[in-house]
Amino acid sequence: MGGTSPAAASGRRPIIDVAIEMTARDGWAAVTMTRLAEQAGVSRQTVYNEIGSKNSLADAMLAHELDRFLTAIGTAFDRHPGDLVEAIHDAVRDVLELARGNLLVRAIASATHGADTELVPLLTTQAETLLTEVKAVLAARVETYRTGLGGEQVEVLIDLMTRTVLSHVVQPTGTPAGTADGLAWLASRVLEEPARKPLRYS
Repeated sequence: MGGTSPAAASGRRPIIDVAIEMTARDGWAAVTMTRLAEQAGVSRQTVYNEIGSKNSLADAMLAHELDRFLTAIGTAFDRHPGDLVEAIHDAVRDVLELARGNLLVRAIASATHGADTELVPLLTTQAETLLTEVKAVLAARVETYRTGLGGEQVEVLIDLMTRTVLSHVVQPTGTPAGTADGLAWLASRVLEEPARKPLRYS
């Protein structure tokens, strides 16, 4: 989700920040380009020039937040270049800690529980892209570790971790530290038992 020049990004950023605050406070249905322009202190034309349509705004908001989560994952892996289990632990914990106070995540959580039905279709169309992007980043990171797993087994592990963490982002059932401990334990068990044969239905 890149391709925006630094100069363009700097003009978009305050508008996106205001849109996230408005969505969290008033719901996605209440976000209009006119209200957004007023609250961001820019003209309506500037909002259209910088962002485009309301669907483009939703994409920009999700891309902005995704970058923050990917940065947290990268930092966690950088802290543990020789220990994949610890890297997974810290990445899970840090992502869930970041999600806890995240305004957009709160808005998404309320939308998925029926409070803001207009936001749900936009999230649904983005879900596949978001998952693909996160899994690609994780695959590139995990590739640098010696796991003893085949490519298909690594894909299964990454898919399981990604989907589980995303479900906890939207609807947490424990503390970030507790969830991180559980997933790190699961990863350690998988990594202790390197796959001796390929997946059955590959």
